[in-house]
Amino acid sequence: MTARWVVNISEARDLNVTWKPISLLVKNEPAPDSEYFAPVNKTHNMLRVMESVRAAEGDGPMQKLYFELGARIHHDKELDFDIADVLTTVGLDPSHAAALDDESFDAAIQASMDDGLGLTGTDVGTPIIAKLNSAGKRVAYFGPVITRAPEGDDALKLWDGLNMLMDVDGFWELKRTRTEGPEFGDRP
Repeated sequence: MTARWVVNISEARDLNVTWKPISLLVKNEPAPDSEYFAPVNKTHNMLRVMESVRAAEGDGPMQKLYFELGARIHHDKELDFDIADVLTTVGLDPSHAAALDDESFDAAIQASMDDGLGLTGTDVGTPIIAKLNSAGKRVAYFGPVITRAPEGDDALKLWDGLNMLMDVDGFWELKRTRTEGPEFGDRP
């Protein structure tokens, strides 16, 4: 939802978005026998494919690939899809699917995570938004965690509010209990 919101406001706020990985397998270190392990292991392997694409083609294809993976997971309720088909669907070389089991991409994933978590601290999850604040200092926050992507003026208000908070040294957290699940909306 946060990714869709950022895309919705990127033109209005002249944002140049770079999509970076965070692996919940690496971050949360679930036990291999837990119910959580299999799905986060699969999504970690998808991040390897994304990093293979990034290494070959740069950041350009990341948004389209990220959204297609997200649509299959969240809209289609699938985790066992053919990654080569995903790559073909978004116009990428299906040979990147070989990266699913290629641990050599784990260093890039870890470096990206270290960068984001170095700005936020380690007691956070995903999403993380990092940017330069008005003083030119690179800052980041975990969140916003939203159940649906706001549109129009509400989307811009949320971005502008986040930007104001990024200018305040000493500001750390806002939170309230979630009372609704995500509303994914139409499949992108």
